[in-house]
Amino acid sequence: MKKKTIYLLAFFFLLGGILAYNYYQKIFGEAITKKYVLYVNSDDTLQDIKAHIKDISKNPNTFLWVAARKNFSKPKVGRYVLTKGMSNNDLVNMLRGGMQTPLKISFNNQDTLEKFAGRISKQIQADSISLLKSFTNKEFLLKNELSEKSVLQIFIPNTYEVYWTISPDKFRSKMLRAYNRFWNKNRISKAEKLGLTKSEVSTLASIVQKETAKKSERPIVAGLYLNRLKKGMPLQADPTIIYCIKEIKGQAYVVKRVLTVDLQIKSPYNTYKYSGLPTTLIAMPDVSAIDGVLNANNHDYLYMCVNVDKLGYHSFSKSLAEHNRNAAKYHRWLNKQKINR
Repeated sequence: MKKKTIYLLAFFFLLGGILAYNYYQKIFGEAITKKYVLYVNSDDTLQDIKAHIKDISKNPNTFLWVAARKNFSKPKVGRYVLTKGMSNNDLVNMLRGGMQTPLKISFNNQDTLEKFAGRISKQIQADSISLLKSFTNKEFLLKNELSEKSVLQIFIPNTYEVYWTISPDKFRSKMLRAYNRFWNKNRISKAEKLGLTKSEVSTLASIVQKETAKKSERPIVAGLYLNRLKKGMPLQADPTIIYCIKEIKGQAYVVKRVLTVDLQIKSPYNTYKYSGLPTTLIAMPDVSAIDGVLNANNHDYLYMCVNVDKLGYHSFSKSLAEHNRNAAKYHRWLNKQKINR
């Protein structure tokens, strides 16, 4: 009788131990088998979460079981990085507390505010419409002495760390702070020595950006345009004409060659028709273009033309006669390539 009792007690102890171990494993044991980025939207339920993790969880049903015992029913919206070895308890606590992992977003020089909003909307939760609405908010523009066209200058191409759920207004504020940090005392001092405001530097930089993709050429091109501004000469920058054409034809319109007739377009952005800088920037310049203006080369060049012997680069000249020879060579090359527009 005593042996039977001992066996029964041992059995129940063993059974209890197994049950306790299984209970512990469901809650605190390894549940996630590999790293995974989980996106939770506002209408997602626990069943949706279960479906999302079905391929990276040892047993997705145990997640629901643990959630029920912790009285957890509504996950917070966000982007969560799940790591290998996480338990269901870790996962529930993460979703309950909204413990998101920030992500790095990046953007380069975008031609328009619309394209920029589209680029950002692919990286965070906010859609392009809500971003555009925030960027062009009248109160924000008025407070910061910006317009719907000039606001593009506050977005400095770089990599930034944000939460996926960042609101359009908070994103806009973050970009404005970064812009103000970018324009430190050193850069402001250089702009003042050139006799330019921050906005004017961005405007000239946007033209330099479009003129050459070669970073080594940007200080040379910037110096050329500054020489023209000092002499009161029109900039005669083809990128501004292309900007005018696209304003008329649409952003999808491809311009491979600027024609003589294009130079007559009536627009404040037509730098063949009007002297000085355009009203605002014509695209988003990157840091190398802005610094190219601020650190422009000191030279006597007044003209530039595509170098057909070294495509991607330009030929610079001090006299109109020399420039005309370069331009004639370039036009012959365009005709030979049958580039008419």
